[in-house]
Amino acid sequence: MPPSQGGLRASVNRISLPSFGVAGIWISIAVLVGGIFAPPLGGLEREMQLVLAVFLFALVLWLTEAVPYVVSSTAASVLLFALELVPTFEDAVSGFASTLVFFLLLLLLLGGAISEVGLGRIVAGRMLSTRSTPRTTVRSLATHLFGLSLLMPSAVARTVTFIPVVNRMTDAYGLSDDGTFRRACFIVLGHINPIGSMMLMTGGGMAIITSQLINESVRTITWVQWAVYMIPPMILLFWLSTVSVLVVYGVDDDLTLESGERDGDASSNGGQPEDETGDAFDADGIGDSSDGGVTLTRDQRIVSVVMLGAVVAWIAGSFVGVPTIVPAAAAVAVLSVPGVGIVDRDLIADVSWGILFLIGAMFSILDAMETTGTLDYVVETLIEVVPFAAMAPWLVIGTLLALAVVIRSWFSTASAAIVVALPIIMEFANVLELNRLYLALSVLIAVGSTTFFPFNTTSVLLSYDKGPLGLREVLVFGLVTMVHGVVVIALSWLVYWPLVV
Repeated sequence: MPPSQGGLRASVNRISLPSFGVAGIWISIAVLVGGIFAPPLGGLEREMQLVLAVFLFALVLWLTEAVPYVVSSTAASVLLFALELVPTFEDAVSGFASTLVFFLLLLLLLGGAISEVGLGRIVAGRMLSTRSTPRTTVRSLATHLFGLSLLMPSAVARTVTFIPVVNRMTDAYGLSDDGTFRRACFIVLGHINPIGSMMLMTGGGMAIITSQLINESVRTITWVQWAVYMIPPMILLFWLSTVSVLVVYGVDDDLTLESGERDGDASSNGGQPEDETGDAFDADGIGDSSDGGVTLTRDQRIVSVVMLGAVVAWIAGSFVGVPTIVPAAAAVAVLSVPGVGIVDRDLIADVSWGILFLIGAMFSILDAMETTGTLDYVVETLIEVVPFAAMAPWLVIGTLLALAVVIRSWFSTASAAIVVALPIIMEFANVLELNRLYLALSVLIAVGSTTFFPFNTTSVLLSYDKGPLGLREVLVFGLVTMVHGVVVIALSWLVYWPLVV
């Protein structure tokens, strides 16, 4: 089992109650049965009520994770067909034919290949020098995570790579496992690290989903355009949050690695931190090599060249009209050919299939909601209930973003929250005549910067499970990053995006 999955399961077992999943099953069944047998409520037509019943049935199962996403998503698609809400079974699973599903699958495989060959450990190995202090090391950790997010799409993979490094650095400095240095590092790993994944269209599930929804419902957005729109706001959000960590925890800036080794040599290799494989990093922080450089293995060289080629193809494709899925498919194909075999059966088996099924099922449900007029009905009803017409534009936008944050707080992954929240909010934007591109990017920032509970984000869940953080710290810094996200959204909407869009 990969480390990320092991940590995730351990944390879920620790912070959730077994009865929660059972309750989710009974609630979902009650919702479905009520929707099928109850007479249509309000102004709903029979088909509308059935579609909403299927949606709420799936939503309860997704929120409670009573059964695996694959099971609940398959059940939802089958129900669309069984209740005759779509003419054919092909229509019931139409969402699985979305470009988004296959594009995300390819990116997950590429991210897995980068982690598999250990490229992240090379970056991790460059963090330390004997002149480092705890404070400069926290900044170095943030810098390396930010840079690595351009190459390693998965925030979880980055967290797993750096947790052992942080532990070894704590030992090398002779600091307490429950001290401010280690707490600050784990806040950076859990809360701030995922922000970097939003910089690029291919940076992670949240960005991929948002970009494809923009392509389908607003306008075409290229890889380069996404980078222009998102890199500066994410740099600001990332470093605002990092500075907050340093200010709140007041990490020591006097202790050096050398003094830490003299005062409290806690490691068996003379104070040199080790990576997760147990190999010691050199004193100069670069890595294990005789000439002071980094020696890449054959697989690392192959993955580096293939990923560089994919990035170049994405940039060039933005100008000549090559779909972003093409370079991703070509890169995966190269890494899987005989003689290379980096993308193999084991790597494919480790893909987050549950998220892919959830996306496919949600898109299928959305198609049914649009065909039956259910989505229009829900939006129009809410507009009648909430006095949007009497609100100032900024208050309308704030209300919709607050809705996205509320939906996000119930989900265990930001990608799943985006899939559910963004299409609904985009429909509001269409009816209320808001700037849909700005709003879509704003929803991404709001969702990506909000973590109230450990289960909301896998990287935070791992940090909570493996580190010294408590529930209160997770909530407090989730609020801090959310406030920073609001500031960045306001500056981007009012100042930056009008200049570049």
